[in-house]
Amino acid sequence: MKTAFFKTFVKSMGAAVTISAAFATTTNAQIMKNVLTVQQQDMAIIACLEAKGDLAKLSKAIDKGLDDGLTVSQVKEALSQLYAYTGFPRSLNALGTLQKVLDERKAAGKKTAEGKDASPLPKNYNSLKAGTEVQTKLFGKVNNTFAPATDYYLKAHLFGDIFARDNLTMPERELVTVAALSGMDGVHPQLAAHKAGAKKAGLTDQQVESITMTLQDAKLIPGMYGGDSPWPRGVPNVNYAKYFIGNSYVAPMSAENGGPTNVTFEPGCRNNWHVHHNQVQVLIAVSGRGWYVEEGKEPLEMTPGTVVAIPEGKKHWHGAAKDSWFQHLTYHTHVGENASNEWLEPVVDEVYNKLP
Repeated sequence: MKTAFFKTFVKSMGAAVTISAAFATTTNAQIMKNVLTVQQQDMAIIACLEAKGDLAKLSKAIDKGLDDGLTVSQVKEALSQLYAYTGFPRSLNALGTLQKVLDERKAAGKKTAEGKDASPLPKNYNSLKAGTEVQTKLFGKVNNTFAPATDYYLKAHLFGDIFARDNLTMPERELVTVAALSGMDGVHPQLAAHKAGAKKAGLTDQQVESITMTLQDAKLIPGMYGGDSPWPRGVPNVNYAKYFIGNSYVAPMSAENGGPTNVTFEPGCRNNWHVHHNQVQVLIAVSGRGWYVEEGKEPLEMTPGTVVAIPEGKKHWHGAAKDSWFQHLTYHTHVGENASNEWLEPVVDEVYNKLP
């Protein structure tokens, strides 16, 4: 339901928002600072634009990346690798765009670093064995018995032949892959897997998070970093992460004095089914698009201004839509003795993915 209460509440919370936002900004600067180099940020943007097929913006991004010190070899290798994730058409179009940029730079007399090509593979190189080792390192043991040919292609060609080329490091390859998948719809499971794989490849948690920050700042994917939301994003919700699928963040807004907590969900993130005992939870959507689902009732789409008062004892869950970040304020009222939260089973993909 959307009521005048929302406007009144937001106005009354003005001071708390200002104070909490200032605190959150400091915290984000300390904890969530973008730690990627300029060249890494350029590569992330190039990969995301390749995945989106936006050749006009890709041309400008490639030109900037080359100005910032990326080599032709690095860019060419990244765009070639991405055929395995975005398809040959986008990869070939992107490589054609790179060629046009190089022709234009040459005509303009701009200096461009060529870089070194990949070293030849050893004569006795076993691509299947090497690729299996790389895949296992990044994702654990994987055997696709349903599609053995695809399993072979992934192991021998992608993780064997391509990942063995040393003009991009393994961390750089995973950075490129995460950035490309971030710009695509319907690939959340693969994106989540490669974010985890990027860390096993050698990127830090902050570097992986900074890929998202970079793309949000460039307005290539939805998010809070680029100023899309005036509400504080806060810090990773580590204390309750085990009860969430995907990443969430919390920003206490004078909660110790009775104020609400702002919870931010990345696209696809939702909490487990749960029940509030001896208390009523209130949700107020303030940014993005999300869902509230109560057992036995139709799903309720939440957009800014939607207010939900969750009855005591009702099994439910809430979270972001697949294609949008989502923020809601939350607080508890009618709190009785021995109030508690009971966390239950996760919201499985088969259920969640039915929501638009």
